[in-house]
Amino acid sequence: MVTKNVKSDTKCESFDVVYLNKNDIDSVLEIEKNSFSHPWSKQLFLEELDNLSSICLKVLSKEGTLLGYIMLRKIVDEMHLLNIAVKKEFRNKGIAKALITEAQKHFMGVSCIVLEVRVSNKPAIELYKKLGFEQLYVRKRYYPDGEDALIMEKKICAQVE
Repeated sequence: MVTKNVKSDTKCESFDVVYLNKNDIDSVLEIEKNSFSHPWSKQLFLEELDNLSSICLKVLSKEGTLLGYIMLRKIVDEMHLLNIAVKKEFRNKGIAKALITEAQKHFMGVSCIVLEVRVSNKPAIELYKKLGFEQLYVRKRYYPDGEDALIMEKKICAQVE
């Protein structure tokens, strides 16, 4: 678990990054539905929580409110960022950055993090660039509505145990 200070204009002073569990699904689904035009189903979240190759983290406010989550899966020597979202009123506060940074600590022997992001999602693309992700290529008509996905990657330096 990691405790971080949140930028001063939020409703809470600090937050914790901890493991997501099945009891969190209703809160996760609410954030998911408010964040994406094609949200994940409850079943997809439950399957990811049960997947031994996955890491699922959440951010809790000091008061215990779920503010955001991240779902990643290790595939061979890569970490795939499958899903990340933050409650709208808590965006741009360092929460997504904390989730990605903390998630990196949970996979040893990983060479990179790979993700897909909508080409129209400029705030997310800017965040990923600030965190060291680079554009690899565009995957045409990746999303159900036909929008293209930008494939991005962040190389991870060898981690010493």
